[in-house]
Amino acid sequence: MLSRVANSICWMARYMERTNGMLRLLRTNYIASQNELNTASWSPILKLYSDLPHEKARLLEQDSLRLIAHLMFDVENSFSVCNNIIQARENARAVQDNITTELWQCLNGYYHLIKNPELKEQVLSGDPVSALDTLIQQGMLYYGTVDNTMARGEGFNFLNIGKLLERSILSLDMLTIRIAESNGDTQIDGSVWRYLLNTLSGYELYLKSYRGKFVTAYVVDQVIYNTDFPHSVLYCLMEMNRYFERLKACSLPESYSQVEFRLGRTLNNVKYSNADHVQKSALLQFLMVTRNDIFDISNAFNKYYFGNN
Repeated sequence: MLSRVANSICWMARYMERTNGMLRLLRTNYIASQNELNTASWSPILKLYSDLPHEKARLLEQDSLRLIAHLMFDVENSFSVCNNIIQARENARAVQDNITTELWQCLNGYYHLIKNPELKEQVLSGDPVSALDTLIQQGMLYYGTVDNTMARGEGFNFLNIGKLLERSILSLDMLTIRIAESNGDTQIDGSVWRYLLNTLSGYELYLKSYRGKFVTAYVVDQVIYNTDFPHSVLYCLMEMNRYFERLKACSLPESYSQVEFRLGRTLNNVKYSNADHVQKSALLQFLMVTRNDIFDISNAFNKYYFGNN
């Protein structure tokens, strides 16, 4: 497979995973802002997903509906949901011969949906949850289309590597936001964890595993280590390693070894760590180091497989 094709497929998947994570984060944070104001700060979300100057961002925090519209539809915001979908569609357009017709049609439908002015009006008129649910459902259609129509070849491997790279970063970012916002070292209000787990689609699994008792160590354990949880950092790294190993036969030995070293090191660092019983400062340090390691893996793919510096 040509490096530019692999690059486009990988980034198509990354943009779509980022879109899904952003939509779920906006949904749960808006609901939290309506129910429990103390657990729903918009500031860290704006820092992650907006390029507005600090003063404009601070003013926007006072109006949840305009803020959500900015993060969803503002084409001037490089990190908006709309721009993610545009970028995913452009990457898919560049590799139409390497993805299925159904997948292209799904992405094209997503593009036209986010461009529908009625969706933005729905947000600004006071019903952002319905608009977010509409887009989340379209995202689920995308994942189902990938799973049911894509051949299990090189393209499928790069697609999943991109998805899992982005998913692991999202899980780390969302956990970091909630830990950083807490006042104490270990005890955090249960509603904070409820909203985090809903964002990561892990609330029901947590209830079944821990009988509904919200303890920081249990939440950290699920988000970082639980290999039955598809959004945990360890699960993402293990699956990423599995899809990467399938590329060995068609990889240059040097390129494969460079990425293999970084991926194996990060996987083992997470697998054999014990971050669920440490204090807040040490936990934040662990999350930051792991995030940097995953970006190092991404950079290695860019350099050794996609031909980018």
